[in-house]
Amino acid sequence: WLGAVAHACNPSTLRGDGCGHLVTYQDSGTMTSKNYPGTYPNHTVCEKTITVPKGKRLILRLGDLDIESQTCASDYLLFTSSSDQYGPYCGSMTVPRELLLNTSEVTVRFESGSHISGRGFLLTYASSDHPDLITCLERASHYLKTEYSKFCPAGCRDVAGDISGNMVDGYRDTSLLCKAAIHAGIIADELGGQISVLQRKGISRYEGILANGVLSRDGSLSDKRFLFTSNGCSRSLSLDPDGQIRASSSWQSVNESGDEVHWSPGQARLQDQGPSWASGDSSSNHKPREWLEIDLGGKKKITGIRTTGSTQSNFNFYVKSFVMNFKNNNSKWKTYKGIVNNEEKVFQGNSNFRDPVQNNFIPPIVARYVRVVPQTWHQRIALKVELIGCQITQGNDSLVWRKTSQSTSVSTKKEDETITRPVPSEETSPGVNITTVAIPLVLLVVLVFAGMGIFAAFRKKKKKGSPYGSAEAQKTDCWKQIKYPFARHQSAEFTISYDNEKEMTQKLDLITSDMAGKCHISRTVLLDWRCCLWGRETGEK
Repeated sequence: WLGAVAHACNPSTLRGDGCGHLVTYQDSGTMTSKNYPGTYPNHTVCEKTITVPKGKRLILRLGDLDIESQTCASDYLLFTSSSDQYGPYCGSMTVPRELLLNTSEVTVRFESGSHISGRGFLLTYASSDHPDLITCLERASHYLKTEYSKFCPAGCRDVAGDISGNMVDGYRDTSLLCKAAIHAGIIADELGGQISVLQRKGISRYEGILANGVLSRDGSLSDKRFLFTSNGCSRSLSLDPDGQIRASSSWQSVNESGDEVHWSPGQARLQDQGPSWASGDSSSNHKPREWLEIDLGGKKKITGIRTTGSTQSNFNFYVKSFVMNFKNNNSKWKTYKGIVNNEEKVFQGNSNFRDPVQNNFIPPIVARYVRVVPQTWHQRIALKVELIGCQITQGNDSLVWRKTSQSTSVSTKKEDETITRPVPSEETSPGVNITTVAIPLVLLVVLVFAGMGIFAAFRKKKKKGSPYGSAEAQKTDCWKQIKYPFARHQSAEFTISYDNEKEMTQKLDLITSDMAGKCHISRTVLLDWRCCLWGRETGEK
């Protein structure tokens, strides 16, 4: 990918030290001056070329520009492509918030001289595939619509700005949109991505939590809040303490009464009260080798994990960082890796024994067995966990999630009316479907009355020598409709069953054979007042 560039400003490739936060990936990214949003340094230069895939146009959005100079002689921001120049920009001049370039590559140059104040700049960019690009500084309060979709660039997690709330209750409308989306696990910071936002009435209090490296703060009453739409794969995956959870070792302590307290793997479920699982080894100067293993009983899609420490105030134990291993039946253990660098991904764990922390897996893990492997910890390894995810669709064992397909249908057109018969999908969940119950009942009633009338007429008009009726009858419109497939030498069988109080169940068939064989295809037919049917008795009285 031509858009993939370095993730940090390297002095060997950049002139000066004026570059600050820089994260880019494929076709989007974020860039700031050094110390942003603090005062940028004197006499520095930041020069960087950013690109998107060839054939795409580059979109630049300036989230903030605060340069002290009014003349742009020594302090300025300039964009240069192979054919055009945009800027220089500085001081109080009018600056376009968005630039759509006729190229896939541009060089950004920021230069500073002697000055007293100024935040510098923050910009985001993306390819022309994302015309709804926003910056990392956009807040939900900037938008009036109750539903909207925007594109967040890579690199918004570490940009200064608060968020309040959580992924379940929603976020205060003063929160940064893209930072909240990372916190909620909707997008990954290193990738960016599309977000769909729902604006709702505010609540009296917002509860904060640490998730995906972003700390959300508690918030007070607000008039509005917002939530994100997702694929719905965020349910708690039930963990059975009997046999489903194992560990490399476990610890036994003695309480004040002299009784032994077991910190066994079965106590590692987050929703359970009491002590957590704790490892038998408390040393912190050895290579990580302890693990907690969970058997989900079958292959699942795992989109995240919540963890806590010991949850006991007199045992200040917790895991500060960990990696994830996973496997399926008869396969080897694999380590979850980052998308950008394809290296082992280390997740940020807990910072105390009590408060839960959430980490999301983008892309998700699809596996039956998972292991949490602590890397660093405080005093002793202690964990309670909750896995988040859902069942996977049939035949889907990749890291790509497919939504459950809707039920398909087969339609038979008859002049100006269409009759639709549902066909169960392989992915349809079990249960009673009103449509599948109602339609057969309607068909049964229609067939009973239609069949009785047809059978009576059939008995009176039946003639020997022609199992399909007289020549005059064959000239009717209805006969033409039935006869039409035969002209193409196709084969069909039409069966009508009905009940009569006075006679036993009758079956009327219309059978033809094509010229080459005796293959019969059976189809259900609905008859109305204009249609008639000739048949033969099957002999099954």
